[in-house]
Amino acid sequence: MPRHRLLPAACGAALMLPLGGCITVDTPDKPIEINLNVTIRQEVVVRLQKDVEQLINQNPDAFPQTAPPRQK
Repeated sequence: MPRHRLLPAACGAALMLPLGGCITVDTPDKPIEINLNVTIRQEVVVRLQKDVEQLINQNPDAFPQTAPPRQK
């Protein structure tokens, strides 16, 4: 390391030495909770859509199909 960089590094290390006992790392008291409601909701919507499509295909008279309106 060049001499002009050694002095600031040594001073920084000397200033940090007394703070070594002040820093502690503890585990959290409560477990980490991950909320996955969005993913579950999307899966349910896809399943319901497939069930509805199957129901319409099995009972075409109960669900008459109309042509979409034409746009001008």
